[in-house]
Amino acid sequence: MQKNVFSHIRSSVEEKRRNLSQWVETAPEPEKEICLTTCDNCVDEEIAVLDETLEKVESEAYGVCEVCHGKIQQGVLEIDYTATICLDCLSETQRRELEFELEFSSEIQRALLPQKAPEIPGLEIGAFSRPAQIIGGDYFDFFQFKNGAHGFAIADVSGHGFSSSLLMSSLQTALHTISAESDSVAEVIQRINKYFLHNVNLTTFLTLFIGKYEPDRHRLTYSNAGHNPPLLYHRNGKDSFNWLSPTGAAVGLMEDYKIGTGLVVLQPEDILFLYTDGVTELMNPSREFFGPNRLADMVATNSALPAQELVSALRRGLDDFQQGEVLTDDVTMVAVKATED
Repeated sequence: MQKNVFSHIRSSVEEKRRNLSQWVETAPEPEKEICLTTCDNCVDEEIAVLDETLEKVESEAYGVCEVCHGKIQQGVLEIDYTATICLDCLSETQRRELEFELEFSSEIQRALLPQKAPEIPGLEIGAFSRPAQIIGGDYFDFFQFKNGAHGFAIADVSGHGFSSSLLMSSLQTALHTISAESDSVAEVIQRINKYFLHNVNLTTFLTLFIGKYEPDRHRLTYSNAGHNPPLLYHRNGKDSFNWLSPTGAAVGLMEDYKIGTGLVVLQPEDILFLYTDGVTELMNPSREFFGPNRLADMVATNSALPAQELVSALRRGLDDFQQGEVLTDDVTMVAVKATED
């Protein structure tokens, strides 16, 4: 049994290492700059952890408790393949944390909650998602924090297809579970990173933006984990925009994970436009990218429309630009438009 566990861990860690190495070799430099915000060496450091784990798996020391020298339980290693202490030798605090992680992991594997756009006072919401393959790796969702504040998220896993979809399913349950116990966008992302980092069933990384909206104060608090900067467009007499840049690195890339928060106040007719890189990296027959500038221009041009009609107008614009080219990445858009109370 233990040999089968080690074989599973080895193959999963090897896959994660291949995914990271391939991304480093092939990802465009602008994508790397966004994903690796405040994290110049984190990929090298994570690859070093993976290499160290692979070396241990090949030795007789792997899976042996460093305190009592007994075997570390299978469930512990599957949750965290870097574990070095068995259940019997954990402190009471460590035991409670691990019990939560084990229960949390089981729940994530069982559940996939349905998406439903909420009715939020002072906001209109429109959304669209189209996978490049039959099954996609983009994700967006709506949820609530512990204090009742409204949350929304958008994420993009490295790659697409069935394995990416499974990871997105895991993210959905993780997000709903953790946000119900927290009022902090940064804490939610930090805990998701901890879960994803060493779980043998999750072998790649993802970018993630989470926003928390408080209708009574029109206030949006957000954290951006290496995701494409959402566009915040101000239409009410200003016709200006800014981009909500990353406040931390992508999820699943680094051990010592820290992420900051940002704060904006939404005025009537302001538009927050969330999207995945399948939008800005869409290519036409001339091999030109759609790009952030075209996106901003189209949002401005159609800013008078209700949120869902705005998304529809963007869809038509993308189709016109694409001119029948094969879709190579998932496309997801969420428009959040502030209205009069």
